[in-house]
Amino acid sequence: MTNIFSEKFDIIVAGAGHAGVEAALACARMGLRTLCLCLNLDSVALCACNPAIGGTSKGHLVREIDALGGEMGLAADETFIQMRMLNLSKGPAVHSLRAQIDKCRYHLRMKRALERENLITITQDECERILVENGRVKGIICAGGASYACRALVVCAGVYLKSRIHIGEYSREQGPSGLARAEGLSASLAELGFSLRRFKTGTPPRVLKRSLDLERMIEQPGDVPIPKFSFMTMENSRPQLPCHMTYTNERTHEAILAGLDRSPMFSGRINAAPTRYCPSIEDKLVRFADKERHQLFIEPEGESTSEMYVQGFSTSLPRDVQLAALRTIEGIERCEVTRWGYAIEYDCIDPTALELTLGSRDIAGLFFAGQLNGSSGYEEAAAQGILAGINAAQYVRGEPPLVLKRSDAYIGVLADDLATKGTNEPYRMMTGRAEYRLILRQDNADLRLTEFGRSVGLVSDERYAKLMHKKEEIARAKMALGAVVPPSEALNALLEAKGESGVVTGVRLYELLRRNSIGYTDLQTLLTSLPSISDEAREQVEIEAHYGGYIERENERIRRFESQESIELPSDLDYSAISGLRLEARQKLAARRPRSLGQASRISGVSPSDIAVLLIRLKAIGADRSSEKSSENSSESGGESK
Repeated sequence: MTNIFSEKFDIIVAGAGHAGVEAALACARMGLRTLCLCLNLDSVALCACNPAIGGTSKGHLVREIDALGGEMGLAADETFIQMRMLNLSKGPAVHSLRAQIDKCRYHLRMKRALERENLITITQDECERILVENGRVKGIICAGGASYACRALVVCAGVYLKSRIHIGEYSREQGPSGLARAEGLSASLAELGFSLRRFKTGTPPRVLKRSLDLERMIEQPGDVPIPKFSFMTMENSRPQLPCHMTYTNERTHEAILAGLDRSPMFSGRINAAPTRYCPSIEDKLVRFADKERHQLFIEPEGESTSEMYVQGFSTSLPRDVQLAALRTIEGIERCEVTRWGYAIEYDCIDPTALELTLGSRDIAGLFFAGQLNGSSGYEEAAAQGILAGINAAQYVRGEPPLVLKRSDAYIGVLADDLATKGTNEPYRMMTGRAEYRLILRQDNADLRLTEFGRSVGLVSDERYAKLMHKKEEIARAKMALGAVVPPSEALNALLEAKGESGVVTGVRLYELLRRNSIGYTDLQTLLTSLPSISDEAREQVEIEAHYGGYIERENERIRRFESQESIELPSDLDYSAISGLRLEARQKLAARRPRSLGQASRISGVSPSDIAVLLIRLKAIGADRSSEKSSENSSESGGESK
């Protein structure tokens, strides 16, 4: 088979969307020669839908990608046109950064990142067939006939597999934004035994800025000072472009409902599973019929274009219905549509065929990342991309894989949800999916994950030194906060000014900091011996003080969780022979082959009573092995005595 290959690589990454870029960069930066294939090089890291990076829970993923040594956060910091921290009225667990980006500059920035890596070869071509020999990936054949050998393959096909777009009664076999679709890979995946399903997502229309009356809308400015995604970005300081908010109304709803029978989602022309948490505007009106209006955001697509994105108006309605509905909305009455909204349906795999590494259970060296795994969103794709890329590189190097637990990262939650639970609709990350979200905050992603990135060789010396400095600052501050200060007029005046009760005896500075209205800088005004630390270190010290009790309770929950995760299930365990397991549990466990008792407990169809049966069986196996070991030792001992 090897004779057919025109060129050999350590790793091939098929696709250069948000998943493919992170996967290829990770593989190359870990020292492996990597081929990155893309259907069209003008679509590298294309933001085919909203021109934004981050958002609720998605901002956590971007910070985690950055902490591991990925590129998305750096690129967003360099190409943003507006930054806003969301959910600031709530606790730090749900604070999430969102950047409005210049989508053209973002694409060019990411394409440049690929071009600058000496170990990456970028080629415009289509992966059509995956070659497997003796249960291992051997290479690929492209649509034009080129063939390449590899030791590992990361498939990041996005929404391009046999994709079809719909605008009312009109449909066409093509990818997003008018690009070509991938024709042959679906058949190759099915031939290899992967179960394919059909999912659907969509995008809103774009309108021309000059045709809008922005003054009649509510302006949404960016934050000042400007926050940042990457722990490596020093300062973000440049002019920001505003977004604007408006609302649908009764006339809008009438126009949409009048054309509902022409929507492919409701006429039966689309049977693919839609995105529950990012519904089309027509779906919103049906599901939330009691709502009198729906929020819309008018967002600039970049500094070099006048196109504006109508966030919240995703649709597959016919062009005339889209235009009629848009022109009922305040500030959009005279809009000129530059691109019509559309729905896109595409093939994806059942992700329960994957390990927590995002590698195939059955084919060694084959990894998957992004919307091909049934997820939605740029950030979810990029997070899977860096994880799959790392593990493809570890596989080629013969080193242990990186498995992130649910208690380690949102990326761990994402991988576990897909591989263990699966999904029947496009999966979207949400803070509610993370059981330990107070620990998995966006502000401490570097403290949680940079050591992981360092262990696989993806984190630079500069990034690691910055982490070590931050840890030292936090440690110095905590030590200094152990000091006891006597009551004084200055101290009580500060407490009174902050709405806190005064003190009559000596008190530790850390106890003062635990009061919600007291910050580290407040205490510095009283005690000049408190060390000066960076804003990032100060944030950690204050959060740990204010939420210390809650954090400790969550850490205790994590310890209980990890006790189950540490109980490994033998890979050759015969579930059909375990009496007491229900039939459904036997079938699901045999198909999924969970790594641990904890993972088994999260498989749909496996009940707590099934877990109890498994635990009894594992104890019996352990007792049997101990008995066998004792017998062997006795035999050896007897032989020596003779």
